[in-house]
Amino acid sequence: MSIDSFLDAAERTIDALHGLVLVRGGAVVAEGYWHPYRADVPHRLFSLSKSFTSTAVGFAVAEGLVDLDAPVAEYFGGRGDPRMLVRHLLTMTTGHTEDTAPAIVTGEDWADAFLRLPVGREPGSYFVYNTGATYLAGAIVQRRTGQRLVDYLRPRLFDPLAFESVTWERCPLGLDTAGWGMTARTAEIARFGQLYLRDDRGILPAGWAGEATRRQVENPHWGDLSTVDWRQGYGFQFWRCRHDAFRGDGAFGQLCVVMPAQDSVLAVNSGTENMQAILDLVWEHLLDDRTPPAPATAARLATLALPALHGGQSTADGTFTVANPRRVRPEDWRPSHEQPPTIRSITFSPGLVTLEDATGTHAYPCRPGEWHTNGTQASTGAWTTPTECTLRVAYIDGPFVRTYRCAFAGDTVTITASDNVSFGPTGYAPIHAVRTPLTDGNGA
Repeated sequence: MSIDSFLDAAERTIDALHGLVLVRGGAVVAEGYWHPYRADVPHRLFSLSKSFTSTAVGFAVAEGLVDLDAPVAEYFGGRGDPRMLVRHLLTMTTGHTEDTAPAIVTGEDWADAFLRLPVGREPGSYFVYNTGATYLAGAIVQRRTGQRLVDYLRPRLFDPLAFESVTWERCPLGLDTAGWGMTARTAEIARFGQLYLRDDRGILPAGWAGEATRRQVENPHWGDLSTVDWRQGYGFQFWRCRHDAFRGDGAFGQLCVVMPAQDSVLAVNSGTENMQAILDLVWEHLLDDRTPPAPATAARLATLALPALHGGQSTADGTFTVANPRRVRPEDWRPSHEQPPTIRSITFSPGLVTLEDATGTHAYPCRPGEWHTNGTQASTGAWTTPTECTLRVAYIDGPFVRTYRCAFAGDTVTITASDNVSFGPTGYAPIHAVRTPLTDGNGA
């Protein structure tokens, strides 16, 4: 098998990879991005952020600021279950029986909310995926160092690895969210994986990489049989994999896969619900591949692209207004790709669709067979039938792609939106809009 066979299979079965970097023997042997995604645009990592939080804990332990075997309560004025240790946060064996994140993020003080939750099992005895535990581990580091995670890691990790683009979301109290919220470029993720594979420069504390990535706890009953690589054990915010590999990962296919026996690292960003499918292709096509990429492969990697929409060009124009648009409170506003459509009006002109929603007014070029990029948004569109226009918007700093299908009937248009991936529904109720009458300039 080969890189080409991996690309063939991925483009045939996965919707869709956005970028990849493959490192062998410390050298990049393959790097490619599916247009409109680009090498220079940081991608949201979601739970791959956890592996960076683990690294911050490792530095804090080496500097004598945090003790893995100290009770968590010692760092919070005695609050919390005295049986819960710092290492239980890292191994997600806090004794909770479900992820604590949904319960703690509803208020302002997430740490206090976490410490008040009941602990149903003996800490250390039971694995459950627990993003709230990662938040608390990050909070301990930030309380002990007086710095945000992103600032604490900058001289210790990000600068030595030449990271240029890191950002991290913050909680209401100003702490980095730790379990999610980081952004980085695909090539930077690959350098992070290479550090955990082989730390030639001694950047990490001695012994930390081995401890963080070994099987600290078993989790054979977690997940389901369709996600077998999520049942191979867990380290300190790293997953074990089949084939004696390990990885950090985040929702919708943000992966840093380290294969020690092959001296290889694969970093991937994508937008898919089926992360196991990516790993299956890695094991099938890349695990035992030793052949150097051919020149034709390099050329292919340089010209990767997601399919643009094809169809006819239209001369339709006019503004259509939604009579009772969905209202969103200002405190609930999120980027348009993370909430149901809030369309107030839609305007069609040749080669352009303009949407007004709760976040503002967005003009999207809509020409068949082309992607057009504006900042971190890219659009493609076409008239797929004489009475239907389809617009697709990719938010290229993350996995989300939204598709709008606009069906015309006289002076009305019905807009049906759907998402490629989502933490909630991927399809939404149709929105109906009516053509806005033209005026003569005097309001008539």
